[in-house]
Amino acid sequence: MAKVSIINKVTNFSEWYDNVVEAADIIDKRYPVKGMLVWKPYGFKALKLTMRILEDLLDEYGHEEAYFPMLVPEEVFGLEKDFLEGFSGETFVVERTISRNLQRKFLLRPTSETVMYYMFRYWIKSYRDLPLKLYQTVNVFRYETEHTRPILRVREIIRFNESHTAHATPEDAERQIKEAIEVYSKFFNALDLAYIILRTPKWDTFAGAEYNYDFFTLMPDRRAIELGSVINLGQKFAKAFEIVFQKEDGTHEYAYQTCYGVSERVVGVLMSVHGDDRGIIFPPNVAPIQIIIIPIVYKGTEDIVLKKVERVFKQLKDKKFRVKVDYSEKSPGEKFYYWEMKGVPIRIEIGPRDVEKGVVVLVRRDTLEKITVKDEEIEGKIRELFEEIKRELSSRSEKWLNENIFSAEKLEDAVRIYNEKKGIVKVPWCGDDECGQKIEEETGLEALGFDPEEKIDGICSLCGRPAKHYMYLGKKY
Repeated sequence: MAKVSIINKVTNFSEWYDNVVEAADIIDKRYPVKGMLVWKPYGFKALKLTMRILEDLLDEYGHEEAYFPMLVPEEVFGLEKDFLEGFSGETFVVERTISRNLQRKFLLRPTSETVMYYMFRYWIKSYRDLPLKLYQTVNVFRYETEHTRPILRVREIIRFNESHTAHATPEDAERQIKEAIEVYSKFFNALDLAYIILRTPKWDTFAGAEYNYDFFTLMPDRRAIELGSVINLGQKFAKAFEIVFQKEDGTHEYAYQTCYGVSERVVGVLMSVHGDDRGIIFPPNVAPIQIIIIPIVYKGTEDIVLKKVERVFKQLKDKKFRVKVDYSEKSPGEKFYYWEMKGVPIRIEIGPRDVEKGVVVLVRRDTLEKITVKDEEIEGKIRELFEEIKRELSSRSEKWLNENIFSAEKLEDAVRIYNEKKGIVKVPWCGDDECGQKIEEETGLEALGFDPEEKIDGICSLCGRPAKHYMYLGKKY
């Protein structure tokens, strides 16, 4: 079994995180390419369960799954100039095999706009072909020159779920943006993660886009992290890739497009936000193992205890719970700490006295509360506890985020608050790009974005003109 250690998650988050992702068998970072990880079966299962929630939502909202190639010809990648410039420093280039040079350069997709839209121009000819709503969950590659961090900032993103849509009118594209925000809200709610949705300032907008919205939450070190983006591409890519359709009146028009994406980063975030000093706490719906059964045996009681363990295991397995029995030689205490560290939502303890009384002991991972339950009530109580655990994790996440968002009317107050408390600080902003960038410069903080629907009555914290929005500031991953 992996090493178990108790580390304060908030005061020593970096140490906590690096320890838990390996000790809990999520990943192994010893592969000899920086920023490229080996996902172990336990972690990979959590990732698959997480992404399945999103894929099911996309299916429900009328998207279809597809697959597009990893290699993008250089001339295709460069068709949209802003996109080319935005990703030029991050994109890997393939120029040769081991024994010879290639006749043309290929790029490893950092995201799939270019390879997908090259094909869209063949598929979209008429208004009857619209809307087109596709997604794929694939690996993408980005050469992160900044400090890499397992799962959170990597060079091979192994599960990037990206959706791409095309529409006949700008109004349809706007409606799709709202739908995408709804889909992602349901997804992050299903993971019990609190978030804020902010429109990104123009100077930090996705390369080639009209505008985008980002979902942010707050990590234990009080740095903001982006969970996902929803992007209105307008007609820029359609013009670059000649995605033209015939309208109902016989005239021709460029398609209006949107895209949105979430990566495996969300698994790193949910482990970080929900975890405690003992380790991970997985929400039951994405826990690779939902229930761990610990036999507590003494000499002469092995047969009766193990017989009941097998019966309970089979009962739960037949009801489609992800359940496992720990038959290892470790002491019960060692087993408790190990499975707590791995984040299993429910532990079942069965000893000889429990056999005699016709009960089992259930232990919640989130609160460590012990509950004695009659044998015939096990299944119903577990389902009830799963719901309670999810509500508790959601409540904790929301409380953490809300307690670490602060307001300031003046920039000097924003700087003081951030230096004292970290988190996110919002300040009044006139909406002018130059003024917004100056606010970043004056505070030394990054502009996360603004909520266009948030009401404000005040003056800009920098220039003194009437404020249009609150600018949210912080430090980002």
